[in-house]
Amino acid sequence: MANQHLASPNKVVATVTELVSPITQENGVMLWDVRFVKEGATWILRVVIDREEEPVSINDCVAVSRRLSTVLDEVDPIPQSYCLEVTSPGADRELTRPDHFAYYVGYPVEVKLYKATDTGQKEMAGILEGYEDGTVTLRLEDDTLCAFDKKAVAAVHAIDEFELDDQVD
Repeated sequence: MANQHLASPNKVVATVTELVSPITQENGVMLWDVRFVKEGATWILRVVIDREEEPVSINDCVAVSRRLSTVLDEVDPIPQSYCLEVTSPGADRELTRPDHFAYYVGYPVEVKLYKATDTGQKEMAGILEGYEDGTVTLRLEDDTLCAFDKKAVAAVHAIDEFELDDQVD
């Protein structure tokens, strides 16, 4: 397969998203993300699923994986060899799409920046106040609002808790 043409990761993601969307709906889960990444020498097709009211189970992952594997074998949209992973996003899920940000407005997140701020910080935690036109707005523990252009943001992850300096009133 070394001489075989490699598929563009963006094209694979778009194609697989179309193929897996009805499968996730049939299985009562929502599609969180699709990624096609190279890790070492191996290409990984990572399909991330979630549920609104309860955690994703291993049975959910198995059901989506089996059905998607069959569809991928039939359609064969990826010329190179790859490993299929169907997984849950986990508690520290990465927010990558506008609908992810919309869903998490009002919840605690951690923003990781490519470059440190003037105060030397590359990571900040706070409450996600909004995501508009590529700008991530975060309310810090001192109630300050910070806005970051998405191009300056390396990653945004949901976090379980956001403590306000252990203050007891």
